[in-house]
Amino acid sequence: MIFIKEATSKKDIKTFVKFPFSIHKNSKYWVPPIISEEVNVFDKKKNPVLADSDVRLFLAYKNEVLVGRIAAIINWIEVNEQGLRKIRFGWMDMINDLEVTKALLSKVNSIGISQKMDYMEGPMGFSNLDKVGVLTYGYEEIGKMITWYNPPYYVDHFKKLNFKVEKEYVEHKFKVKDILFETHERLQGLIKKRYNLRALSFNKTKDVLVYADRMFDLFNDSFASLSSFVKIPDIQKDHLKKKFLSFINPEYIKFVINGSNELVAFSVIMPSYSTAFQKINGNIFPFGLYHIFKAKKSKTVDLYLIGVRPEYQKKGVHAIIFNEFQKTFEKHKISECRMTPVLADNVAMRNMWTDYKLKLTKKRCTFRKELK
Repeated sequence: MIFIKEATSKKDIKTFVKFPFSIHKNSKYWVPPIISEEVNVFDKKKNPVLADSDVRLFLAYKNEVLVGRIAAIINWIEVNEQGLRKIRFGWMDMINDLEVTKALLSKVNSIGISQKMDYMEGPMGFSNLDKVGVLTYGYEEIGKMITWYNPPYYVDHFKKLNFKVEKEYVEHKFKVKDILFETHERLQGLIKKRYNLRALSFNKTKDVLVYADRMFDLFNDSFASLSSFVKIPDIQKDHLKKKFLSFINPEYIKFVINGSNELVAFSVIMPSYSTAFQKINGNIFPFGLYHIFKAKKSKTVDLYLIGVRPEYQKKGVHAIIFNEFQKTFEKHKISECRMTPVLADNVAMRNMWTDYKLKLTKKRCTFRKELK
């Protein structure tokens, strides 16, 4: 018999966070989260996104053994401003037992009905800056610290329970040596002159922070038309600045501004921390900081964000950003760049990479089911 318990105490939440360590303990491709950071995600005092979202965490037990977990999430911005009566589910892990998966999703279903939602979708987090999707291709490629990993049976379970694919995401990587930087250098000069633009690169985090709010506003504007987008509210901006921008080498953040000093494009990359996080295995102490520091010199980088103001899209502005990254790549001898999940229907993003020898590494999707 399967018993579902809601995780409400600090002990239960830590158990919830640590469960996937047992599922993926022998995987060479799963990238563990930092346990303390993951616990903070579910703390209203430490995660401002919870001001606009409700989350309930559940643990599944079979014969008194922990066998699964799931988070049921309602993003009230999505519900009230976009009119999407959707309950999200995320942080879903379970053993290869269809009845366990069914019991976990049934709990989400019942909560959604009680809140008068129409359908459930997942796996996904609170917003567009969270992890998303169940992996459907690329199981033998190391993950990233901002993506979930799962074995193939997760997908089988969703299909057997009559869930339908809702959104599809793709991930690619490319070798820096294959980039035609000469083409970008010529193009970016023409684009700068035509639209009165200039690039901004940084050496100090404090200089980046001057533009941080404008970057998040531009993120909202540039992705607003996508089917899955939920805007970043003001309350989250300070949190994101402290959590992420202070952690990123300022050399890996590039901005483009126009003659009126308006931000028209931005991009953020980071050294790959995947291997470091595997070595840390969830614990910062005693040697976690050493591995993180060492990873800052990684020759592989992850492209986290890139955004262009809608009226400047399809005008080649990305060439300016890529030209600036060329200098950073050469300085740090970067050999490979990995892209984070991009919606398969994001045509504007795909068009940015037509000159690159992209290699498809992963596919993932969210699943949807009407509530009943």
